[in-house]
Amino acid sequence: MAGLSWGRYFMSTHFWGPVANWGLPLAAITDATLTPEKISGKMTTALCIYSGLFMRFAWKVQPRNMLLFACHFTNESTQLFQFSRFYNFYYMKSPEQQEETRQHFKKLAEEKKLAEDEKKAAKAAEKK
Repeated sequence: MAGLSWGRYFMSTHFWGPVANWGLPLAAITDATLTPEKISGKMTTALCIYSGLFMRFAWKVQPRNMLLFACHFTNESTQLFQFSRFYNFYYMKSPEQQEETRQHFKKLAEEKKLAEDEKKAAKAAEKK
């Protein structure tokens, strides 16, 4: 940010590029609550490589883009977590354990749906 005023910084790609990139780690964090069956091993690997390369770029570019670095550091961390979930599910668990995991996440989804339905019913009753 050396040499850029705050006004110019907020209108530059040094700011808006990383802001737009925050969607990747936020999506990975949100997906951490979903079943590991939905994780793509190839895509997770590609995102790990992508974030690793862009962390280096954010560090080497002048002036250093710490917002971009933080974004890709967060994404790298969450993608590595997702990859560990993927690997554990597909390569470490037996078919019986995989089925237990499926049932666990299915039960969580049903509980979430039930809670949402109850909330909607309460709102509808409140309006009457």
